Formats: sequence, structure tokens, C-alpha cells
Amino acid sequence: MKYEWDENKRVANLTKHDVDFIDAEHFDWSSAIETVDDRLNYSEKRWVALGFIGNRLHVLTYTVRAGNIRLISLRKANKRERECYEEKT
Repeated sequence: MKYEWDENKRVANLTKHDVDFIDAEHFDWSSAIETVDDRLNYSEKRWVALGFIGNRLHVLTYTVRAGNIRLISLRKANKRERECYEEKT
């Protein structure tokens, strides 16, 4: 899969979450649980995926543009998200 992102958003994500969008290259899609993010009326369909990067569960929010995965956010999963992941797997 090819990833893309806005560079300013990457820097903001790194500052806020201490996770670099570049790390998405190691996101384990085979372990991922994906849901549609329909909390708000976004201009495009957004997805939220829970999956592993190394030994740590992460939350990757993205959309698909021109066949590429466009990253919106990437961060470590919180306790509630880890518990949710465990319940679903």
C-alpha cells in the first residue's frame, strides 16, 4: 500500500502523539480491525484501524485518495481502545 500525507499534519501528529506517519509503513494490516469513522459529516469517507506497529497497538485514521492511503492521524491506542481490540479478536 502506498501512503501519503500532508507534511504539516505529519509534524503536528508527531508533536501531539509522538508517532511519525512514516511509522505507518510498519502497520500490520493483517492484525487490524477497521471501522468507518462516521462521528461527523466528513467530506470523504474516513476509516479508523486498530492494529500493531511492532508490539504496540496503534490507531490509524485515514481516507483513500486515488488508490493511496492518506493518513489523518496515527497514535498509540489508549486503554479503552486496547480493551475493545481484545474483545473483537
